[in-house]
Amino acid sequence: MDILGATLRVCVDDLEAAVPFYERLAGGTALRFERGGVQVAAVGCFLLMSGPEAELEVLRKVAATIAVKDVEEANRVLTELGAHVIAGPVSTPAGRNLIAMHPDGVVYEYVDRNP
Repeated sequence: MDILGATLRVCVDDLEAAVPFYERLAGGTALRFERGGVQVAAVGCFLLMSGPEAELEVLRKVAATIAVKDVEEANRVLTELGAHVIAGPVSTPAGRNLIAMHPDGVVYEYVDRNP
């Protein structure tokens, strides 16, 4: 399984106030989208999220987002290594993802950019 990088997940109260700071910090422009009632801004290695507390509570349980070459391969490797796949793989507007709990109890999202 090829791990291409990781994204830090940051829940913020005010997305509009947070975005300029992270754009300057990361030296880029945020890509914005909405998913499940949560406003999201991706900038550099940061994924900023703001929305209803009930939704954010679920998102906070995921330690990080890990970019991989192929989510199907990640699914196979994670399962072989004893991880528990909680959700997915599923298609998203940007590719595919899955949520997995590692044997140590930490939960991660794995994503690819494949159609």
